[in-house]
Amino acid sequence: MIFSMERTTFSVLVLGVAFMFIFTSFQTQGNMQQVVIKSIQQDDPGFRGSGYISLAVIYAVFATFNWLAPSCLSFLGPKLTMIVGGVTYVIFIASFLWPQTWLLYLSSVLIGIGAALIWTGQGNYLTLMSEQDTIARNSGIFWALFQSSLLFGNIFVYYMFMGKDTIDSGTRLVVFAALTGVALIGLGILLALPKPGAGGSGRQDDMGGALNALKKSFELFRTRDMLLLSVTFFYTGIELSFFSGVYSTCVGSTLRFSDPNRLVGISGMCIGIGEILGGGIFGIFGSKTVKAGRDPIVLLGFLTHLFSFFLIFLNLPTMSPLERTYDPSFFSGGQPSESVALLCSAMLGFGDACFNTQIYSILGSIYQDNSGPAFALYKFTQSLSAAACFFYSSVMQLYWHLAILTVFCVMGTISFCVVEWKAYRALQHAVDTKS
Repeated sequence: MIFSMERTTFSVLVLGVAFMFIFTSFQTQGNMQQVVIKSIQQDDPGFRGSGYISLAVIYAVFATFNWLAPSCLSFLGPKLTMIVGGVTYVIFIASFLWPQTWLLYLSSVLIGIGAALIWTGQGNYLTLMSEQDTIARNSGIFWALFQSSLLFGNIFVYYMFMGKDTIDSGTRLVVFAALTGVALIGLGILLALPKPGAGGSGRQDDMGGALNALKKSFELFRTRDMLLLSVTFFYTGIELSFFSGVYSTCVGSTLRFSDPNRLVGISGMCIGIGEILGGGIFGIFGSKTVKAGRDPIVLLGFLTHLFSFFLIFLNLPTMSPLERTYDPSFFSGGQPSESVALLCSAMLGFGDACFNTQIYSILGSIYQDNSGPAFALYKFTQSLSAAACFFYSSVMQLYWHLAILTVFCVMGTISFCVVEWKAYRALQHAVDTKS
């Protein structure tokens, strides 16, 4: 039994490292995509690609294909499903070595499909490699390793391209060749993952065929618990879009900062530090936190996010998502604080880790025998709300963003706690029945 636990823990570590490499490549590309596309357009006026359209395509396909991902999972199994998804990430990164408008959008469709596959496979694999008493720990370990990609990607962009408005073709070739290589390393590590059930590693899963998996997804989506959790999923999508897109734009557009472009890079690193800290704490102390339930950690994320929203409201001007502005903050003298901006970045990352690690834990616990459809519905709802946020971000002032986030933060937290309390009572009843 001890050997079995060591094998499963090792498998989770390997999974986290594989995602760290793949998403270090993808996050780095995402951090500099706008500058890259602008540079390509200067070199080649015939290139008509848009980063925003590419992003919209990715999230639309991602959301849609999540309904079919469990069927693919039932046919391929979690390991092969993740490998196929990983291949699309390599293709998307490599497409920038030969920039063509049609190729950008085609690879955006492919990576949207691949994202649905890799995340559905990941959720299923993590569940099969965990037990009731290890799912919280394993979720934290995976999350800390995966979110290291956010830190590495921002450090790379900060030191390589900070202060540059364009990137010449030679530099782009070297950078994207390197990023493609990093993604390939991650793909190679995925190939080395042990299959669930092989050599004492985890459990095997039988989803009953592709059509049955699709049927399970629709049936699961209509259940009371999943509808409640979908509110939490929806919140994680809009807060993901906010801290990954809107907040960095706000910081970079607040011209009262001494060097807003430099601050954007450091802000991204602080978000990564917050994510890693949250995942690390819940991974190391997973066996202890699981005894207290998942709701205290979600409540910690709730309070952390509400406090960060309040500080952002005080610190940054409401027009900052839409234009570069010298508008004052609510602090003394109207001068925004760089320290507060970076503190909010770390808090946004830490709160996000609180919510997402516990979502992984509750899905892997409640839907232990139905994890593929459960994680697909999680990513469907999350990507749908993220796409919606990116859509309205181009026309909405900061204070409206914060109001929407606050409302859904409250609703998402309450919904999660209702489901968690029901699961806790069911577990206690099972314990009492045995005794």
